[in-house]
Amino acid sequence: MFRDELFSGEGDVTIWINSPGGDCVAASQIYSMLMDYKGNVTVKIDGVAASAASVIAMAGTTVLMAPTALMMIHNPMTLAFGDHAEMQKAIEMLDEVKESIINAYEIKTGQSRAKLSHLMDAETWMNAYKAVELGFADDILKDEKTVAEIPAYAFSGKAAENALLNKISAKIKPHPAPINEREPAMTDSTVSASQRIPQEEPVVNPGRSFDELLGRLNLIKP
Repeated sequence: MFRDELFSGEGDVTIWINSPGGDCVAASQIYSMLMDYKGNVTVKIDGVAASAASVIAMAGTTVLMAPTALMMIHNPMTLAFGDHAEMQKAIEMLDEVKESIINAYEIKTGQSRAKLSHLMDAETWMNAYKAVELGFADDILKDEKTVAEIPAYAFSGKAAENALLNKISAKIKPHPAPINEREPAMTDSTVSASQRIPQEEPVVNPGRSFDELLGRLNLIKP
């Protein structure tokens, strides 16, 4: 049924997965069908992809997980009946099934077989970010409606500093030079005491000087 639906059309497909898993052989068949499909396969995990369902997810060209989704990998299990020889056969069969599952995980994640084996031994549950970190998923599902385009801009710290200094310079007038600096000083040899004109006190800017503000600005610069 899955194969008939998958190959009923052409083009890219999206597979939504929310499954606790199931039969390893059925998962292998679905995985193989998706790998054989000519178009791009986007797998979106919106709930859980556990056990055999995680194997199916590995066939995705792109695997996306909802921020709330989970993935779980573990060792295969079976039921067996019989003597010790039959039990040994079941163990050997499970070992081979595990190796076949690791094949799919290795192709997708690029992780070593030893690490994947340890993750399966521990029955590892992964949230979306951990799955992306380990390579089981490619990205997190995003709400495209809320993604706004922010125009890029170049920030220059020096340009911002110069702009601030220009604003400060425009608002602060420098102290007027004392009279004796603007005109040659008069001495007793050129004018008598009765002819001297009392000099006015230099005008003092009631605000902070430009040099003082510049010094404070330099102190707070990172």
